[in-house]
Amino acid sequence: MTDTAVRIDGNTLRLPGGVAVRFVRTLRLPETGTHPLPPGLGEFPVRRVSDFPDTVPDEWRARGGVMLPVYLREAMWLSFAGTAEPAALQVGVGKVCAVSGEPWRDRLSRKPQNYLVLPRQPWLDGINSGKGTVRQFVAVPLGLGATVEGQVTGEEVWGGVQLQSFTLGDGPLAEWRREERLRQEQLRRERMRGPGPAGAVGAALPMMSALPAPAPAPGGAPAARSAGMGLGVGGSMRQEVYEDDRPLGDWAGTPAGRVFVHLVTPPQWHRITGEAPPPSPVDRAAYTRAGLPWFDYYDEDARDLAPTDTMEAVKPVGDWLGDDLEPWQQPTAGQVVPLKDAQGKPVEDGDW
Repeated sequence: MTDTAVRIDGNTLRLPGGVAVRFVRTLRLPETGTHPLPPGLGEFPVRRVSDFPDTVPDEWRARGGVMLPVYLREAMWLSFAGTAEPAALQVGVGKVCAVSGEPWRDRLSRKPQNYLVLPRQPWLDGINSGKGTVRQFVAVPLGLGATVEGQVTGEEVWGGVQLQSFTLGDGPLAEWRREERLRQEQLRRERMRGPGPAGAVGAALPMMSALPAPAPAPGGAPAARSAGMGLGVGGSMRQEVYEDDRPLGDWAGTPAGRVFVHLVTPPQWHRITGEAPPPSPVDRAAYTRAGLPWFDYYDEDARDLAPTDTMEAVKPVGDWLGDDLEPWQQPTAGQVVPLKDAQGKPVEDGDW
């Protein structure tokens, strides 16, 4: 029988089919202009809802899943590093698809595409809202209408983040594994002939130190009231959401696994788990003044997925919560690190 369980490995969610998802803290972008990719500043801690049956809200127990703590207006991105085999991943924000803007569905669709293709898509920083751009995920409370869910559906019922994974069908998966074995064998033979080019494709994102291990919930702590949080959108950044180049029929018709991710305010996190929440978000002006890197990722072999009208129309959280007063300092050109296929002028040849 196929394992449909979702597991926690450290702070990584592992969905059936080999999908790995981490939630990463980051700098919040200004809501005007288009920016390079902000850095990773440590992982959000992730805990199972079922581990705290006496202190989580009743509706969370009913939905199951996991939870993580997030500050008001804190930004995050989703990392898919560690996903080895092809998978289709649906990402919902309040049960609205972050790729298509359509309502949450239990099957894949192509018109519009309602999923990401892994491992080609290395991360997702926000909703697919423009040509070659996304609008950053930013945490906001339910009830104000500022979430993507509220703006698209007119109500805020679910909040949180929803993940659902699909594997390739048996035939396409067997063919991919055969081709991958051949590719690995070819790489092995090339390594035996001599050293390859120096360096490696991509770069590791800077991460802060690991968060403390979970502590037991305080004895006799009352069940928390549901202070629901969801995701709205912030500033725009250069990031492509890749179009699937496989036939839709290559994918399995039913999901391999799914998980509901509850977003918890820091005080509520402490009441539920007994753990101190992560420190407050990093000051972005101080980060830039320190000369630390930003990133630019480009895959020349992939095609960007056009946004839908629904997602283009979603307004940033500043329109609902007021102006963003945190100071901003633009990174210099030297702070932006190109990853994978760097864009720019062609390589020039010379006399040799």
